[in-house]
Amino acid sequence: MRYGALGASSRLRLAQYAPYLSQAGLNVRLRPFLQDDYLGALYSGRQRTGAAIAAYQRAITLRDEIKQHDLLWIEKELLPWLPFWLERGILRDTPYILDFDDAWALRYAESNSPLVRMLLRNKFGKLLRGAALTIVANDTLYHWALAEGARNILLLPTVIDLARYEPVPPPQGPFTIGWIGTPLTATYLHAIAEPLRILNQEQSFKLLVIGAPGFTLPGVDVESVAWTEDTEAALISLCHVGIMPLPDTEWANGKSGYKLIQYMAMARPAVASPIGANNRIVVHGETEFLAHTAQDWVTHLRTLRDNAGLAAETGRAARRYVEQNYSLGVTAPVLLDTITELLGNIAARKAGKHVAGQAR
Repeated sequence: MRYGALGASSRLRLAQYAPYLSQAGLNVRLRPFLQDDYLGALYSGRQRTGAAIAAYQRAITLRDEIKQHDLLWIEKELLPWLPFWLERGILRDTPYILDFDDAWALRYAESNSPLVRMLLRNKFGKLLRGAALTIVANDTLYHWALAEGARNILLLPTVIDLARYEPVPPPQGPFTIGWIGTPLTATYLHAIAEPLRILNQEQSFKLLVIGAPGFTLPGVDVESVAWTEDTEAALISLCHVGIMPLPDTEWANGKSGYKLIQYMAMARPAVASPIGANNRIVVHGETEFLAHTAQDWVTHLRTLRDNAGLAAETGRAARRYVEQNYSLGVTAPVLLDTITELLGNIAARKAGKHVAGQAR
């Protein structure tokens, strides 16, 4: 994995499947490249050079560890910021899966550094063409992987473990709009600052920002709190509605809409930008609402604020939709079948090579 438990992509795309795969008889080992101290430093604005250096020092043993496994499941890349030929040298002939939940290739292809663009812009295409399987979280990433020449692609959305999300009625007290993310993505909230200020002038409300302590938005009553895995569901339950504003950029179009799924799992209606995976996740007017304009943000949030019956009905529909389409119970069997088939093919090829070697 790229990160430890603090990294949402690593936790949700790989780690949450490990118990299910282990119960099915697969021997699974999780190995984060960057430890939680790296992300902790990143999110707080502290120096992270030491944590990064430690990660590359640990990578010295990667080749020996890889030789002990039949199949690798790599989140994005094996060695961040290093060229393809180094990864190829470590991987050699070991079959591997690549997993993407963001348009990560843009980090290299659109880097401000000419050296990074020269050395790394084609790295992911080369990795994709060598992968036994590529797993992507949304349509945007699927079409990207296809265009880059990936041989075998599985579209597997980022989903939720419903056992951790038990809906409770909305709280009493002031209307509360919720947002969950990281200090890096909280900046997206500035895009809807004016609609939020307009709503606040009509009737004061609270904006609960989960995962970006210290975040403020002038003209809006903001309560910003730290994120933990143990408290995220309970914190979302304190909200009446969730929001997910996004800019119309290549990076944002590659995002997976997971925070929408979190709101829906807690039976909360939501309003979101019609960007990328949001368009697939949202059934407009039934499970959530898409806001194309600033006025849409005001209209939809006002409607949900003033019509508790509609908000409750929408939230219940959202929960049912997640149960049917975006839950671990739906995707885990698909992933297990895919990996089991892949391992079977790998074993068959090894057996064929062994027989051919004996014949010679």
